[in-house]
Parts: sequence; structure tokens; C-alpha cells
Amino acid sequence: MTEQISATLRESKTARWLVLILISVAMLTAYLFMEIISPLKTMIQSSNEYGWSNTEWGIVTGAQGYLNVFAGMLIIGGIILDKMGVRFTAVMSAIIMVGGAALKYYAFVGVEPTAEIFGIKSQIFISASGFAIFCVGAETAGITVSKIIVKWFKGKELALAMGLEMASARLGSFAALFFAPRIAAEFQISMPILLGALGLLIGLILFLIYTVMDVKLDRQEKALDVEEEEPFKISDIKLIITNRGWWYIAILCVLFYSAVFPFYKYGPDLMVNKFGVNPETAGDIPSLLPFGTLFLTPLFGTLYDRMGKGATIMMVGAAMLIGVHVVLFIPSLTDVTVAVVAAVFLGIAFSLVPSAMWPSVPKIIPEKQLGSAFALIFYIQNIGLSGIPILLGYALDKTNPGVAESIKSTTDGLVAQGLSKEAIAEKLQELRKVADANIVYDYSSTWLIFVGLTITALVFAILLKAEDKKKGYGLELPNVQK
Repeated sequence: MTEQISATLRESKTARWLVLILISVAMLTAYLFMEIISPLKTMIQSSNEYGWSNTEWGIVTGAQGYLNVFAGMLIIGGIILDKMGVRFTAVMSAIIMVGGAALKYYAFVGVEPTAEIFGIKSQIFISASGFAIFCVGAETAGITVSKIIVKWFKGKELALAMGLEMASARLGSFAALFFAPRIAAEFQISMPILLGALGLLIGLILFLIYTVMDVKLDRQEKALDVEEEEPFKISDIKLIITNRGWWYIAILCVLFYSAVFPFYKYGPDLMVNKFGVNPETAGDIPSLLPFGTLFLTPLFGTLYDRMGKGATIMMVGAAMLIGVHVVLFIPSLTDVTVAVVAAVFLGIAFSLVPSAMWPSVPKIIPEKQLGSAFALIFYIQNIGLSGIPILLGYALDKTNPGVAESIKSTTDGLVAQGLSKEAIAEKLQELRKVADANIVYDYSSTWLIFVGLTITALVFAILLKAEDKKKGYGLELPNVQK
């Protein structure tokens, strides 16, 4: 039987790594669009065409969880994945992403700035709606890709494969943070959004190519009578949510990602207001975060595959994250070098925890329940990723009363002088450098939210390691089966 099974595509290194390339590039396009407006906060807020407040910015960027959490779409996506399989769910999620992206682009180019829907600016309502729809597809694609990797790499280079997929996704985040402000400055704010939406069409094509390979694999294994697990039942969800180890991973996940992903949304603006960086290049320093993960996540994944110590790796990453956010919080540390070093270490922490966290889930949960298990983790994660940006925006407005109005008034005055867009940006930067309190946001109180999240994350990482020692999940053992 071993010789027969070796004939399947899954046992071919070329085939399974080709699968990984296809799904990884598809997810790269998803993460590129996820962060496409993140480095444009200052431009959008100072633009006469948009002029969003911090609260409005939080509403749009926090839309990730509106449908996934409050409408339960992520849980439904997980059930669909376990019931319908990876092929159907991958293509479905890609189509949803394209539709949501198109709606968000329309909000930036086809909506009057003064129009309202349900008492909310139409730009804000439609942009948030499009992003919420996109995120239904993106998050469902994320859990689908995780199950695809387990299907093709279980017992092999599982953590490395997951690490490489995550690294590819971070490359998408890096591209958004680095290129979006430059494209927006050269053309218009809506142009990066359009390019990101077109990228999602490429992702859809790649998922379609993957389905061809997956169909062939299933046919081969069926012909060889490879034993299949019992089908997923809805009642299996109870087995997931009564597993304490799963809960520790889920809570660690929401705390950790809530202390990282909102940094994409507010980090560029922090660079402008605290460190005096030019708005057009404000995404450069935060872009170091995903850039570092390109190399480190696969490296740490390989270490987990070969040496184990998954729970320990998560503890180290959580502890490192505390130090990073404490440094970014301290008001007196305003040198750009400090920001660069903090971003580098944030990237290291961001590599450590996910490289061990996601490959640990299949050690705790049976494969037939993985879709729902990943979906429920993503569901809990989305609660944080939708709530934290709104909380940050609200806290920023409340601790900096009148600043948004002062920025808008100052910008209007510069426009009235006939200055160009570039000249206005330079003048605002000059005013910020001389610490003009009327147009500078003080982030120190707001950043305490990040510090609290990271401390709590370390607590749950410690609890997870203790639970693994008690239950023997094997989180400290290697993944590769010899």
C-alpha cells in the first residue's frame, strides 16, 4: 500500500510545492487588498474629497468583522468548507473578494462626498460595506488555504509550508504599505484600490488552477482506496468549543493579531505625528514588519518541523511584542531610528507566534473538524480586528479634541492659497515638525491599548504550554514524521 500511495500527487514534492505556490500567490493578492488603504490615512484625512475623521477611519478599517462576526459568516464559511470541501470554498471565497473590492473602489470614485446613508457619509458606509464583503471572502479563503496545506503537507513539512504561505501573504501587506502611498501621490487615492482589485482577479484564476490538481489527487486516492475520515457533522462543533487547548490558541490568536494588524492601520499615521515622517513615505517603516516575516516565518516554521518547541516559540513571540509596544508608547522616544528598530522587532515577533500557532491546531483538532476549528478561531480573531481599530480611532479622537478640525481648517487655508498637493503635504509636515499641537495627534494614551493586549497574550501563551504538558498534544514535539 505504501508503494501505491507514493504514486499520488501529494507524495510528489513538485506537485505539493506547486500547490503551495498557487494558493500562496492567491492569498498574497488578498492581503495586498486588505492593507491597500492603510498607509493612506493622512492623505485621506487631509483631502478635501474625503476628509475622514479618526472615528470614520476606524469604521472603515474595522469592517473586517461586521459580517464575519455579527452575521456569523465566518462560522458559516467554516461549515461550508467542512461540508463542501476545499475546491468549492476556495473559488467561492475568491469571487466574494472580487465583488467586495469592486464595491469599495466604487465608494472612492462614484459617491458624492456630501451624500449620506442612514446618517453616515455614503463614502464611509459603502466603503465599509465593500470591505466587509471582501473580508468574508478573505477570511474564508484563509481557513480554506490552511486546510489545503494540512491536506497536502500533513506528516511532512507542515509548519514550513504554512510559514511560506504566511510569508507570501505578508509580502502582499508589504507591497500595499510601500507602494500604495506612492501610487496615490502620483495618480490619485483611488488608483491603488483599483490595482488591488485587479490583483484579486489573478487570485481567482490561481484558485481555479489549483482545483484541477486537487480533483486529480482525490481521484488517485479514491482509486487506491485510501482510508477516509468520517464525514463532518454539525455536532462536531461541540467537541471543538469544549477543548481547552483550542480556546487558549483562539484567545492568544485574537490578542496577538489585535496587537499587530491594527498597527498597519495606525502605524503610518503614528510615523507622521510622533516621528515626523513624510506622509507619502509613512508606510515605509511599518512595511518592514511584513518584509521581515518573509524570511523569518518559514525559518521558524522549519525549526518547529524539525525540533518542536511550538508552545515555547509562541511564548517568546508574545513577550517580544510587549517590549515593542512599550517602546512605541513612550512619548519621549521620537527618533526615527527607534521606530525602525521597533518595526524590525515587531516583525520578528510577528514571525514567531503564527509560525507555531497555526501548525499546532491540527495537533489538537482532528482533520475532519479543521475547517470549523480554523473558522471559529478566525471568528474570534475578527471580533478583535473589527473592534480594536474602532476603539483606537475613538480613543484617538477623545484624547485629541479638535485636532481633526484643525487639520481640515489648515488644509483648507493652504488650498485657498493655491498651493499644489505636494506643497500642502510639505507645509503640513513642517508644521508637525515644530510640534504644532493643533495638527499633531498624541498617540501615547491610545497606544496603551496595544500594551494591554500584548501582556494578556503572554499570559495565554503560558497557559497553552501548561495545557500541552497536561494533555500531551505534542506542541513541543517536531511535526515531521520519520
